[in-house]
Amino acid sequence: MRAMGQPAADQGTALLAMYDRALPQVFGYLRPRVGSETTAEDLTAETFLAAVQAIERRAVPDLTVAWLIGVARHKLVDHWRREAREARHLRSLPDESVVEDGVDERFERARAHEVLEELGAHHRAALTLRYHESGGNAECVDDQGLRFDLFRPRPGYEFRLAELA
Repeated sequence: MRAMGQPAADQGTALLAMYDRALPQVFGYLRPRVGSETTAEDLTAETFLAAVQAIERRAVPDLTVAWLIGVARHKLVDHWRREAREARHLRSLPDESVVEDGVDERFERARAHEVLEELGAHHRAALTLRYHESGGNAECVDDQGLRFDLFRPRPGYEFRLAELA
């Protein structure tokens, strides 16, 4: 079908007649080249929208499925460029853009309090002795009826109870 000499209405009718045959071919071209089915559907829709716009501008040299695949290829390249641009933009953001607000620490502290409240007094005392900076002392451990060697301070596990209060 020659588009240059045909009125836009004839080209639109020709595209509509070709749609059912061309849709699976255009989608089939795009689907393996993009990451998801929804992206392929979006690009297929963009392809047919661009075809309608080209018909309105009378810029369609030859309205065929091959021409639609060419339009789809251009839409695919635009998509890849857009993704690359977004990836570059995200990589260019400085790491300092995340501002520490202490919310996570407050939630962790609140959760620690909840867990400690669920424990019995005996377990709370054992944890206090185990993770306290001084590591507890023999008198406190003996008063609880526990073994002192279990309550030596562990490197890297200093648990500052004052921070939880």
